[in-house]
Amino acid sequence: MKKIIIHTVPVAVSFIWLAIFNHTFDPISLKGSQFLKFYLIFVFGFYASVFALKVFGESISKITFYFMISIFLLGVLKLIKGILLGKPVGFLIMILILEIIVILFVNLTHINHRIK
Repeated sequence: MKKIIIHTVPVAVSFIWLAIFNHTFDPISLKGSQFLKFYLIFVFGFYASVFALKVFGESISKITFYFMISIFLLGVLKLIKGILLGKPVGFLIMILILEIIVILFVNLTHINHRIK
């Protein structure tokens, strides 16, 4: 339960930022730069909570991986929408590549920790 609360804080902060500055709760409807700001707050906040759990010696649960995959799918959904509308999506592609690397890193360290 503690892990879910720790992961929920950055999600709540990013959606509060979304509501205050963009007056919406729908990140898909945002324009490119506004979505990138939201997505960066969302991604960095969540992964900071993941690495904080790792620093404090907590194990990474399946719920954490489900959060990671859902955040990644949000970015992929916006990427598809941007490609279909003919918008530049280079920064989003770079963020998604970095996100894949971090997911693989967390997943590999989780597997190595479980084997030992």
